[in-house]
Amino acid sequence: MPIPLPFAAPRTDWTALRNFAALDGQFRVSLTPRCNVACWFCHNEADVPPPLTRRDRTQQPRTRHYGADEFLTVINAMQDAGLRRVFFTGGEPLTSPLARDVLTGLRPSGPDGSYTLITNGTRVRTHQEWLARTPLDTVKVSLHYFSDESFKAIAGTRIGIDCVLDGIEAAREIFEHVELNCLLQKENAHEVRDILTFALDGRMPVQFIELVGTDFNEDRARSAVPADDIISYLRTLTGDERTETAGVGQGRRVFTVDGVEIDVIHRDLGRHHVGQCGTCPVRPKCVEGFWALRADHAGGVQPCLLRDDLRLDIKRLLDAPARLAEAVAGHVTAFTEGTL
Repeated sequence: MPIPLPFAAPRTDWTALRNFAALDGQFRVSLTPRCNVACWFCHNEADVPPPLTRRDRTQQPRTRHYGADEFLTVINAMQDAGLRRVFFTGGEPLTSPLARDVLTGLRPSGPDGSYTLITNGTRVRTHQEWLARTPLDTVKVSLHYFSDESFKAIAGTRIGIDCVLDGIEAAREIFEHVELNCLLQKENAHEVRDILTFALDGRMPVQFIELVGTDFNEDRARSAVPADDIISYLRTLTGDERTETAGVGQGRRVFTVDGVEIDVIHRDLGRHHVGQCGTCPVRPKCVEGFWALRADHAGGVQPCLLRDDLRLDIKRLLDAPARLAEAVAGHVTAFTEGTL
């Protein structure tokens, strides 16, 4: 159950929210929990993921409450509060009937803000015409596979890999910044270097990510592989390596190869935890820390994908954006102080 809104406080403490924003914290907006593929590892931004629904039709994601206007109200309110790095996720966001109206209805992100669309790439060509009219700064395509065989094994789909690669090309035709991300797993271990080569040839930044374990994917947790192999290989290609452990979330190693940045999310570098995390019952499973606020289509906001009990219901404040932002700021403060 979502946490009910607290009684209005005489003064709102904005410190935690502003610190989170200053440390490059993300505001992730899930346009829909639905997806046209079903990657086995999907956590669906803390909603019921597609592979689980496929196995058991009684387990369905939350019912949509928002229309496009409500999404835009929430996004604008949080931007005004200082949270300006906005990421659009799903499911697959381009399966949402609201995607066009939301993304074309965004106001300019401004010099200190950004909009990023995270997609599996399969629908980009279909929606290319109107996507070109959005103020998106970056399109980030999930490329966890590099053949029809690995695509089927990982995503349970008959869609061919050529559809994804064409979607990447379609994105490059209309956006200056196109990036890739790849989850490291046994199913794609034989293709990781090919994915890296593809990224370097296209001069696209790529992020390699170690698995975040959740209850949704624990039955295949043995598929997770560490980043050690790709790190060792990258060190044969470049001596330009740095580590980033400040800010929010998990530490990362950053390599630059011929001017292209390769980012490796590496658990050995630790992660950023805050107040409530100290006694969190699922902390042993967590490899992320607190790096994103997640807003879903059902009217909730939560700071941690593993803790549904920390989800804040903001539906009643849609007609009062300033109070909505105050409620979220108070929620983040309570989370960081461990008082939720």
